[in-house]
Amino acid sequence: MTQQHDGLPDPGVLSPGVRTFKPRRSRITHRQREALKEPRWVLAPGDAPLDLSAVFGADVPVVLEIGFGTGEATAALATREPSTGILAVDIHTPGVGNLLALLDQAELTNVRVMEADGLLVLKRMTAPGAMAGVRSYFPDPWPKARHHKRRLVQPRVRELVADRLRPGGFWHLATDWSEYAEAMRACFADDPRWTGGPIERPAWRPETRYERRALREGRDIIDLMYFTAGT
Repeated sequence: MTQQHDGLPDPGVLSPGVRTFKPRRSRITHRQREALKEPRWVLAPGDAPLDLSAVFGADVPVVLEIGFGTGEATAALATREPSTGILAVDIHTPGVGNLLALLDQAELTNVRVMEADGLLVLKRMTAPGAMAGVRSYFPDPWPKARHHKRRLVQPRVRELVADRLRPGGFWHLATDWSEYAEAMRACFADDPRWTGGPIERPAWRPETRYERRALREGRDIIDLMYFTAGT
């Protein structure tokens, strides 16, 4: 990771100093570096809620993607859903550059990209009831028990997402870690505002690079879909 994230404001969702991601370093390709020079699809982290109507257009449903990896699935979903706005958030600089390059290549205009902590965006830049849905594909499972406090799906985050979704909004998750899937189920079962559970893998969900590796290594993929109470 080439950008220093220690200076970002604490999102104030988890305990102080606890983050759902771990910093990692990897090489930025020339293609990614060139894409990072073009800011037109990039939004800067801040402390005020985004005006999603100004960003995506009036009455456009917006889905927040927390952790998009290389961005291949994001670009594919944006192509499939041109009338949906996608706010794609990740802290990995090469992945941000790769997604920006994909957006330019496909001439996609319905995605905005942020290099930031997804919890910061949820807490400080998303107004209550603003989002149509959230997608979190293959969040870090943090398998060791002492690291479970770093998992994305836990009560404090579940409550925040429920507040930021409009009635009937969704949270679509996918994981290759069966114990994490069970922990997700237990987390949502503890909150009556949510309904749903494991689903068959949707044919429309693009396969991610991480997912392909998990399948090669013999791990099962589990999709879960949860909805907030509608009106």
